[in-house]
Amino acid sequence: MRVLISVVMALAVCGQAAAETAYDFSFAGIAGDTLALSEYEGRPILITNTASRCGFTYQYDGLQTVWETYRDQGLVVIGVPSNDFRQELASEEEVRRFCEVNFAIDFPMTAITQVSGPDAHPFFQWIETQNASQPTWNFKEYLIGPDGALVAEFSTTTNPTDPQVLSAIESVLQP
Repeated sequence: MRVLISVVMALAVCGQAAAETAYDFSFAGIAGDTLALSEYEGRPILITNTASRCGFTYQYDGLQTVWETYRDQGLVVIGVPSNDFRQELASEEEVRRFCEVNFAIDFPMTAITQVSGPDAHPFFQWIETQNASQPTWNFKEYLIGPDGALVAEFSTTTNPTDPQVLSAIESVLQP
């Protein structure tokens, strides 16, 4: 049995290492479904790790604005709630309700996910292979291009509606 578990774990690690684009990853969705990034293949994605009790939580407004402004042009915004920095609510249902009531969020959200350290979700481990860094705080944004490659990363202090972020998004939208 131990050998079988080791083989399965080795295959999982190999599968993660073989990931070539962001579209190779899936997350558990906030509603218990699966959020496969491959569903958005060919579209740019802005992925942000979030937290409900953070000083940067106001950035949900900016994320919703970006989503409403650019979704008809193909952009997908995805929020990844995380308790890595001890600022997230206790359950997905609480996060979902908080986001809807306080910010009218209707962009896709994942389940509460680990985003940093050696046990980070495979997407955030892949980020490091793309010459970027895992989040060191909440609300770090990653822009994925239509080809699934990392285009840019933005620090926690950069609001999603900052001209630098908007310019990067506009550069990857289909004309």
